[in-house]
Amino acid sequence: MLEKTIIQMFPLSLRDVFKKVAKDGNNIQEIRLRANRPVIVFRKQEDTGSYTEFYLTKEGEWESDVSKGFCISTYELEELLNHLCNYSIYAYDEEIKQGYLTLPGGHRVGLAGQVVWERDAIKTMKYIHFMNIRIAHEIKGVSEKVLPYLYSNGMFQNTLIISPPGCGKTTLLRDIVRNISDGNAYGEGVTVGVVDERSEIAGMYHGLPENDVGKRTDILDACPKVYGMMLLVRALSPKVIAVDELGSMEDIEALERTIHCGSRILATIHGDSIETVREKRFMKHITGDKVFNRYILLGKRDGNCIVEGIYDQDFGICSNYNRYDGMRSQHN
Repeated sequence: MLEKTIIQMFPLSLRDVFKKVAKDGNNIQEIRLRANRPVIVFRKQEDTGSYTEFYLTKEGEWESDVSKGFCISTYELEELLNHLCNYSIYAYDEEIKQGYLTLPGGHRVGLAGQVVWERDAIKTMKYIHFMNIRIAHEIKGVSEKVLPYLYSNGMFQNTLIISPPGCGKTTLLRDIVRNISDGNAYGEGVTVGVVDERSEIAGMYHGLPENDVGKRTDILDACPKVYGMMLLVRALSPKVIAVDELGSMEDIEALERTIHCGSRILATIHGDSIETVREKRFMKHITGDKVFNRYILLGKRDGNCIVEGIYDQDFGICSNYNRYDGMRSQHN
């Protein structure tokens, strides 16, 4: 199934080049495409489990020598974009101006080119000659070892996942959502609302989730967190609301309003330590007021994603993991 969804991303003229990439889909993290530059594929090495850059030849073979790499042309990138948009780019204008496309299977294509700016906002993007195809790998069960620390007397606790880029925060968030929604050994299933601002959590495609986020989960796709959290509270009354990548004072204010309305929160934020998150200006108030009961710190060792530690509201350690192998194959 993964092989099929990957190869179908490409127009017929490029499928021979990417056939081997598609067959090795379980080990592929990203496909970087830049006009008139060699295609770079981030592929997991079997011996170390870490991801390494590889190039592709015109025949689609792996190559470590950049001089032998296949350089994709501007025309081929334009053809690829047309294919990804089902040959109707204007129908995808809203996604393009956000800088990404969501594909079947929950895969995403990051886009860059010339931005058309109008009235203090991005109107659209043209000359899109830089793309990053991120291969989605849904991994169920990665949250099993952290779940015992996220509940108290059967109630889910407000939880913040702290992670540097590429350490699996969205993967962990997604699996926690599924377990909260379906129920688990520590709490019965409850209604969950997801504000999926970048379409990464549920992997929505044509209004339906491509990823399993649980049977009691409602999703607001491509909606800013600031508006989405309160919209969910008013419209669907979720017991828990999940959001990805807190990044502004406005996000924090919306989060606090949500909590005051009675919903629990599951969120993520970029950071490489508890200290760096506490030092963020927009986080000082919320950490000082002990809004979050649990903090999960992610990291990476030997190329693998791990849980460095789980902390309580006073930032005391709840549990410490030397290695969390359940997340090693997913970077998100």
